[in-house]
Amino acid sequence: MQNQNFAYFIGIDISKSTFDVAILNEDRTTSYFFENSKKGTNAFIRLLKNQKIPLKDTLTCMEHTGVYGKLIIAKLVEKEASFCVEMPIKITKSIGLHRGKNDRVDAVRIAQYASKNVGQLKLYEPIPEILEKVRILLKIRRQLVNARADFNKYPNELELFSPEMGKLAKKNLKKINKNLTGEIERIEGDIKKLILSDDRLNKTIGLVTSVTGIGQITALHLTVFTSFFTKYDNPKQLACYCGVVPFEYTSGSSINRKSRIHPMANRTLKKHLHMGAMAAINHDPEIKAYFERKVEEGKNKMLIINNVRNKLVHRICAVIKRQQPYVKNVA
Repeated sequence: MQNQNFAYFIGIDISKSTFDVAILNEDRTTSYFFENSKKGTNAFIRLLKNQKIPLKDTLTCMEHTGVYGKLIIAKLVEKEASFCVEMPIKITKSIGLHRGKNDRVDAVRIAQYASKNVGQLKLYEPIPEILEKVRILLKIRRQLVNARADFNKYPNELELFSPEMGKLAKKNLKKINKNLTGEIERIEGDIKKLILSDDRLNKTIGLVTSVTGIGQITALHLTVFTSFFTKYDNPKQLACYCGVVPFEYTSGSSINRKSRIHPMANRTLKKHLHMGAMAAINHDPEIKAYFERKVEEGKNKMLIINNVRNKLVHRICAVIKRQQPYVKNVA
């Protein structure tokens, strides 16, 4: 962060109905409590004004709480405040061992975290509105796809052991399946309209889908989660975030586990990249030759697939950097 000379540090702990605020100035901390509503966020801004706390000299920090933080984030963006939104586990691990927990104490700890780590924090950058709309539609689509899979799981299993009962279950779910499929297709149509309505998004999706194995839905997830690929400086960082980089787990002579993926990875991106890797193995001659060669060498198939996922991330980052579609090589 360029400006590290903040006079005040504010920690905000947000819940569904309320948010707690802790204002840290040197060694003095004051705590406040507000309703998580437009009225409450306006009251928070008035408090800062009344206490003559200038936003330009203040760094505000809060945990990423999804939809619960929308109102306060929108207000801080409107006021051009300097603030950051951090993952809860990052703050928890930074604080270290502590006893007790409540919202007021958590707000104080967040303010202390901001004061301690001001040099390493990155200011919040709002996601473009077009990506916010796509993100919402993707989430609804994902819920519908999962619901359809859940509905079909029982009759498919039942049919294995009782074909007659399985057919009965499928018959009664036929209309539900049809409606769910229709809604999924409708949402996908709305997503396509959004893509065509924005030149930057349309070009980005075109570039990413030029990589063999990467479909439109996977490209959209990558674009949304990375905010047009601006949140990561290089392919290695993005690959780590996507969960396709294994980490070593060894210590002395007693701990010598296999390298594995960190559990904090983005599971949604990892899932889509896995499907993309399987498609690339089937349809990209270069990757198919690589996969078959490694199998013949006796390598673990899941390890090879993970390497393919990593290759796809590097190819995607390359086409975004060069702003040129991927050109398939012949093995």
